[in-house]
Amino acid sequence: MRKNDQSPKKSKPTLQSSRRAAIQSVLGLAGTGLLLPLSSYAETPTPTGTKYGEVKITRLETFLVKPRWIFLKIHTDAGVVGLGEPLLEGRALTIQTAIQEIEPYLIGKDPRQVVHHWQAIYRHAFYRGGPILTSALSGIDQALWDIKGKLLGVPVYELFGGPTRDRVRIYGRASNAEDMKKRKAEGYTVIKTGVAKRQPAGIVENPAFIRYAVDNFASLREAGGPEMDIGIDFHGAISPQTAKLLIRELEPYQPMFVEEPCQAQNVDVMVDIARGTHLPIATGERIFTKWGFREILEKGAASILQPDICHAGGLTECRLIAGMAEAYYAAIAPHNPMGPISLACGLHLAASIPNFLVQEQVSLGEGYLKNPFKLQSDGSVLIPRGPGLGVELDEDALQDKIGHDWKNPETYHPFDGSVVDW
Repeated sequence: MRKNDQSPKKSKPTLQSSRRAAIQSVLGLAGTGLLLPLSSYAETPTPTGTKYGEVKITRLETFLVKPRWIFLKIHTDAGVVGLGEPLLEGRALTIQTAIQEIEPYLIGKDPRQVVHHWQAIYRHAFYRGGPILTSALSGIDQALWDIKGKLLGVPVYELFGGPTRDRVRIYGRASNAEDMKKRKAEGYTVIKTGVAKRQPAGIVENPAFIRYAVDNFASLREAGGPEMDIGIDFHGAISPQTAKLLIRELEPYQPMFVEEPCQAQNVDVMVDIARGTHLPIATGERIFTKWGFREILEKGAASILQPDICHAGGLTECRLIAGMAEAYYAAIAPHNPMGPISLACGLHLAASIPNFLVQEQVSLGEGYLKNPFKLQSDGSVLIPRGPGLGVELDEDALQDKIGHDWKNPETYHPFDGSVVDW
């Protein structure tokens, strides 16, 4: 090139200019004249048009709801309210106090940093885990995901990668053949029952106890037919010695699963029980966080995990538990004897994981939600389509359900008055 050539020289692209060009190309902005300043990318605005810190939590509100639940509302200065269910059965006032103690941390924070808040609430407590902290944290986590979904205008499961299914199997309850016939007529294809007994199980039981329990299950199988899936819950109230005998006699009737065949913390004994039967063992309602489920999976104590989204750490933690379970070829069947907010969370979890089995429920939301869930003819509930959790409380219908003093049953053996599990 001659020295007097006045044509402009091409400069080498800088790292920043290359980065901007790449981003604008992906966004379809190259050549349109919409040249955004580099600061726009660095500040990372959210799809709602607001940067982190521009939406703030203003207040946490809890209220007791009959029959034994707690509902949580997390309010924001954007006018969006998140719903959660931070329940610990029989300890409602304790959980309300725990929420009040956590509230100062959340006030003024951006609700959209859900995982960050989970880590801060859990780890800054120093004494980690346990039913009180993780139940309070679970409800808060649910409400934060609800807010984030509402602000973005999408269901929560979209934030988790989109739906893996469009409907979710749910189960009803039956304790005898008559109940079974009713549930079957209603459309249920899955039922859960308990161990039928005339009195609480002793450490060692006789043939009459075993026969009574097995005959009752046999009547459920006959009334439900071979296509009905029937789980049976030992509720951790049967001794390991008796559980082994009972499981062996139940095997010909092929229960869908045997839940809590012994106390859930007694992992090595549960492993022994699991290895002695071909029936699937289920557990998890009294296990908290991913760390609690790790030993169960590593030792092969259960092939069906039942984390409770109101106890185990909310949606954030239960998705991680589901991922751990998938690595061990285990299924997820969320525990939920709670209310419709909890059910909504379970449906979003089920819609976002591949290894879902079945969802427990006791209320589809009639008298609590403006649009209750509906049991379909195939025994399922359709996944929510609205933003966030996709549910809205019916404030008018709730008025006569506010407040309760529910307590855990206190059960004693009729023979000698000793304490027994319920």
